[in-house]
Amino acid sequence: MLASGAILAGAFGAVLGSFLNVVAHRVPLRESVVAPRSRCPHCRTPIRSRDNVPVLSWLLLRGRCRDCAVAIPARYPLVELSTALLLAAVALVAPSPADMALGIALVLLLVPVTLIDIDHRIIPNTLMIAGSATSLALLGVLAPERLPEHLISAAVAGGFLLIAALAKPGGMGMGDVKLAAVLGLFLGRSVGAAMLVALVAGSLIGAAIIARKGAHEGRRTAIPFGPFLALGGLAGWLAGDSVVEWYLATFLA
Repeated sequence: MLASGAILAGAFGAVLGSFLNVVAHRVPLRESVVAPRSRCPHCRTPIRSRDNVPVLSWLLLRGRCRDCAVAIPARYPLVELSTALLLAAVALVAPSPADMALGIALVLLLVPVTLIDIDHRIIPNTLMIAGSATSLALLGVLAPERLPEHLISAAVAGGFLLIAALAKPGGMGMGDVKLAAVLGLFLGRSVGAAMLVALVAGSLIGAAIIARKGAHEGRRTAIPFGPFLALGGLAGWLAGDSVVEWYLATFLA
């Protein structure tokens, strides 16, 4: 049952991954994500339905547009495949229907957030509003008893990064602050583990850049923090409860 559910979630994720590519491209441009149909970015020819099968179409066309033969970036099938694998993982490890719903919604939020922050150095308010509304609706319907914990976690996580942003203007964007708060809504107390993973990963990448470019230039290199928060959010959902339980048992018992 678990295996079949994971396969179904993976297939569903591949289809949604194709849509998330559209979201990541159009939302920063303030374009509709439902119309017009997807087009070749070079010749502007609408993509035929047979050429829009996730991953498979890209492979069959050898990564090129059927009409103009211009290369289609490998990023598109990679996003579809990644979304499929992440949703399959959610289906395999979710301990309850509420957690599965939150996990699926979290993945579908973090994928376009990551792509947009890498491309444009922004985290759109529209996605943060959608994520907040979705997480609160799911909790309210499926696990209302968990709402207080998740609201407090959102305030703590967002407040933590807000202090960092105010202490060092330009070092942390308000989009990162909002994303941290939204992660708290999805993860509850597990957002602590998510923040830890994000900060450690960001610090390691920052140290690598400094080692390569030198201290002066390295510290001036802008690095989007959204992808690290997204990584932390996934880690927090997958293993956050275990980390929190270990911490409580080890240091507060």
